[in-house]
Amino acid sequence: MRIDGRTEKQLRKIEVIKDYTMHAEGSVLYCQGNTKVICTATVEESVPPYLAGTGKGWVTAEYSMLPRATSTRNKRDISKLKQAPRSTEIQRLIGRALRGAVDLTLLGERSIIIDCDVIQADGGTRCASISGGFIALALAIQRLIEQGLLQENPIKKQVAAISVGVLDGVPHLDLCYQEDSKADTDMNVIMSSNGGFIEIQGTAEGEEFDKKRLDALLSLAKSGCNKIFKAQNKVLG
Repeated sequence: MRIDGRTEKQLRKIEVIKDYTMHAEGSVLYCQGNTKVICTATVEESVPPYLAGTGKGWVTAEYSMLPRATSTRNKRDISKLKQAPRSTEIQRLIGRALRGAVDLTLLGERSIIIDCDVIQADGGTRCASISGGFIALALAIQRLIEQGLLQENPIKKQVAAISVGVLDGVPHLDLCYQEDSKADTDMNVIMSSNGGFIEIQGTAEGEEFDKKRLDALLSLAKSGCNKIFKAQNKVLG
């Protein structure tokens, strides 16, 4: 049994509160174990200058972690007068992942910004931001359809992300922070609901891994993402 009582192939409990904030076009509080992220979607009737006149829309993301989301206080980026490199890398990842779900031509010349604010971190914050961010994105698009601003749903597939890793030679699904900090291999896997991989980030922190171990980790990640897709569908109806 693991630190939190799960088996190696068991996902942490997922809880989602829909319409968590009152102003955003789409919002959720996405909880996976003790990791909690507020994901909000904002619709703007404009696109970056290089997309103006193309008929295509845009989906992007911003990511931040509140000062006491972790065991010690982190300084806000504004106090350092620049965004932390980690936050920049993660929000680019979230944006890339969510754009993979959308036909930007069907979205029209409008932008949807997904804000992912981590209020409590226990490993897997970027994965939770992607999985919760997709729900917020889908809710915002549902609202555009209900308002008659979109005639066809531009979302063509779901997107979810999960962490996997190797602990004591055994593949594990959905690592909490204590597991992530001592894993021999740590990997984040982003998948679409059609079974394709959007992005894979993997590092051998200790022993290198071979193709057989890689295949086992990807198979485990796929099973985890399939469960997240079901949790997303339950919220979205």
